[in-house]
Parts: sequence; structure tokens; C-alpha cells
Amino acid sequence: MTEAKSLKLSLLLLRVGVFIVFFMWTIDKFINPEHSARVFAKFYYFQGLATELVYVIGLLQAAVVLAFLLGIMKKYSYGIIFLMHLASTLVSFEHYFDPWKVPNLLFFAAFPMLAAIMALYLMRDQDTMLTIKR
Repeated sequence: MTEAKSLKLSLLLLRVGVFIVFFMWTIDKFINPEHSARVFAKFYYFQGLATELVYVIGLLQAAVVLAFLLGIMKKYSYGIIFLMHLASTLVSFEHYFDPWKVPNLLFFAAFPMLAAIMALYLMRDQDTMLTIKR
């Protein structure tokens, strides 16, 4: 396999891996909107988020996540995914100070994913395998 093909395949695998995580978070908003409301209350300080608003957030997130998966408007879809994950990483800061308390160690997985999304953003022009071009 050539270096160019290896790069394209690697970027595709990163994109699909990040998509899987965001897809699960998106689906959770529809299957278990109460869980999403609790997450928004605990981490983002939005108390009493109505189920209908969780669904709207889920629809918006689904649109961005699908655009990300398909490589549509990469500058924006990859950038929004990065900002969404950056926000979720930053609001979890208290969990990083006590990593040995369960389940805090799991929060550290946010950092390599953040790095992967940043790599995808920076290399978005080379990420062409299974993308929709304009």
C-alpha cells in the first residue's frame, strides 16, 4: 500500500472511530433523553432541560455528526465536532484531578479523541476516502 493510500485509510479509520462515539451520544438523546438532561444539568449547568429540547439538540447533533462522517463541509463539520468535544472535555475538568476515583479514569479517553479530531481537522484536505465532495 502506498503512503498516500495508507494516509487516506488512516484518516478514514479515525473519522469512523470518532463518528461511532458521537453517534452513540446522539442516539442516547433519543433513546434516553432523561440521561442527556442529567448530563446537561451536571456538566453544563442547564437545569430542567425539556425532553423536546433534548430531541432538538439531538437532531442538530445528528446533522453535524452525519456531515462529519460523510466529509461534507469539512471545515465546518470537523470544526464543530472538535468544538463539541473540546467543550465536553473541558467541562469534565474536576474528574481529571482525582483519576483513581471510579469512573474518572475513563474521562482521560477524551484527550486522545480530541487529538484525533484535531488531526482530522488539520488534515481534512487529505481525508478523501469515502467522502462526499462538493
